[in-house]
Parts: sequence; C-alpha cells; structure tokens
Amino acid sequence: MTLESVASADRFVDLAGLLEYCEVDGFRADFLSWGHYQPEYWRNYWHSHSFHEVCLAYSGCGRFNSGSVQYDVVPGSVFIARPGDVHEIESSRSEPLGIAFWGFTFRPGSDGSGWWSGLTRADGPVMSHRTGSLPALITALAAEAAAPVSGYSAALSALGSTLVMETARAFALDEDLAVEPVRRDRGPLVVEAMQRHLRDNLSRPITVRDVAAVAHLSERHAERLFHQQTGASIMSTLRRLRLELAAQRLLDPSLTVTEVARACGYSDVRPFSTAFRRHYGRTPGQHRRTGGTEFIENGTALPAH
Repeated sequence: MTLESVASADRFVDLAGLLEYCEVDGFRADFLSWGHYQPEYWRNYWHSHSFHEVCLAYSGCGRFNSGSVQYDVVPGSVFIARPGDVHEIESSRSEPLGIAFWGFTFRPGSDGSGWWSGLTRADGPVMSHRTGSLPALITALAAEAAAPVSGYSAALSALGSTLVMETARAFALDEDLAVEPVRRDRGPLVVEAMQRHLRDNLSRPITVRDVAAVAHLSERHAERLFHQQTGASIMSTLRRLRLELAAQRLLDPSLTVTEVARACGYSDVRPFSTAFRRHYGRTPGQHRRTGGTEFIENGTALPAH
C-alpha cells in the first residue's frame, strides 16, 4: 500500500467504538481518537493532550509547530505530539493538507530501550519520514471498520498492536531499534516441510522430485539437506513412514490387508508384505494376530498364539 491508498481510507474514523485498546510486547495502549481529514484548508490552534496524537500526511502540505520549533509537513511526514506537548497544525491554503491521525495512551510495561522508546522518550524526535507499513495499516484498519465481519475484533486488535509498534518505530532512535544479528538456519524448517509432505501423501506415488519441489530445491540439494538433518534418505524415510502407518492400521480389524497396503502407497499386497516383513521381522498377518506385540522367549521373538 502507498500513501495514495490512505486518501480513500476515510472509514478510519469508524474505528471509534470498535478498537478501544490493544496489548503489544508487554505494553497496553488505549485508543482515544481516530481521524481522517480530506485535503482542504484547516487549522487547529495551540493546544495539548494528555495522550499521544500522531498524524500521517498523505497529500498537500502545511506546518506543524511543536513548542518553539516549526516543521514543514509534506506527503509522507509522520508527526507526533506527546502528552503535554503544546502544538498546532495548519494546512496550506494553496495545497491543502490531507492527514489521517490516531490518539492513544501508552502505559509502559518494560524497562530499557527498544521500539517503544519512540513514544517514551520525552526528548525524542517529533517529525519523521519513516512511514514503514503505516499506510498499509491505516488502509487495512479502515477496511475492517467499514464492513465488520466475523473475526473483526481479533483482526483489529492485531492491526492496532502493529500500528502502535510501527508508530513508535517511526520516532525511535536507530540505536533503540538495533538488535543482535538474527541467525536464520532454514535447514530444519525446510526438512520439516519435506517430512510433512511425506506424511500427508503416504497413500500416493511420491518421488524425490515431488518432495524437492515442495521445498523449491533441486533433487540433489533436497536429498543432501534431508540426509544432513535426519541421517536418512528421502525414500528410505518414506518407506519407514508407510510401514509405521501400516503397522497401526493393521490393528483395525475392519480393514483388509489389501486396503491397508493401498492406504500406505502399495498397489499390490506382495511387495507390501515383503517390505513389512523385512522391516518388522514378521508378516502383516502375524502382526495383526499378535496385536502388534512380540513375545520374547530365551532371546528369540516368537509370535503370540
């Protein structure tokens, strides 16, 4: 979403009564006002609030006076009045200012610095051009408010939490936003996705190519990564999973051995029986008769009678 999308987000004002508070990262925010001004001349004279008021300019220009400092406002300007800040806003007459604004209280629930410092620093910047995802959030919130459907409360809460965080980030210092480098090892996640594909498709014909495509990898890369993470090949894992499923289903007397074989990806009973005996040391019929239990006598496994 771009700034242009904010121009049509006039239903942003309908959030009043729909989104009253949110919690994010140990903080609570209570929303007190929602507004959307179309591009036309306007001015609100010197005043202050007991809460944070934030404006995003989406068109036109104007000025924002905060204390003794005057700031030029242009499309993409985000400006904030913290509690107690005396300020005023005036639109240009020749290029009227269009803004969306939101007001909220912010109750600290954490010490130290971080994204929230953009709200809690009394001496922090009041003007920013770090819009981030604010245009998209404003547009999404307006859309939810315009036509609430089932789940709107949870959706608004999630969007409101992100709005508060993105608002604070816009005014945070770079050092407050810095984190330790995030190390991402996609290997385990990719292999987990491949294993899930195997489990979800045990009754269907599966090739290494199919599994590699799920992870968007070449067959060679997929096989190498899978073996690194599991110690086994893709196809040997497929066989094991199929036989483990077969061992469970054989205990259901309502299923024939043929039905179990087909449910586990074997089109014929003979190769299924051969693979099952090789893996478990007993035939599917013996497994069913013993209820899946082996009896040990003098170190030798005997079928139950």
